[in-house]
Parts: sequence; C-alpha cells; structure tokens
Amino acid sequence: MSDTHPSPDRSHEAVHYTIRLRGHLASRWQAWFDGLTLTCDSDGTTLISGPVLDQAALHGLLHKVRDTGLPLVSVVQVDPTWATPNHPTHRATD
Repeated sequence: MSDTHPSPDRSHEAVHYTIRLRGHLASRWQAWFDGLTLTCDSDGTTLISGPVLDQAALHGLLHKVRDTGLPLVSVVQVDPTWATPNHPTHRATD
C-alpha cells in the first residue's frame, strides 16, 4: 500500500506539526491556538507545535497563522517525540 494513504487503524490519529513564524507572539495568543504550544526562540521566531487532528484542522490553523500577520517560515510534520525538549533535534530556547 502507498505511504500517501493512511492505514485504516491510524486514520484518526492526530499528526504532530511544528509551524515556525518570523517574530514573537505574546503569550496571550496561546488560547487562540487551541492548546498548541507556543515557544519564542532566541533567533526571533515563534514555534507553534502540537497535534493537529486532520487536514481540515491544519488549514484552519494556517488561517489563524495568517491572521497573526507574522511571516510564515516553515510547516513541518514531525514525529511526536521530536516536539519534546528532550529530543536531540529540538532547538533550545532561552
């Protein structure tokens, strides 16, 4: 079976994403992003990360990102363990 089609047993699992924006979002934006984690990095970017239920939810999230007015740097689908501070590929923040 092709990797582009989810297996039936995994089709309802949330997928983890990291979305990087140029600029910092204030902590008051946290609630607007429905429980996703917002991290302001020392490089002047904001990382929004967490589980996204499906493609429709991802598109809704990207609409919210657009509405912040901050430039979008990247959107990456990640293994959930990569989104944790203990993972070696996680970028350190100050």
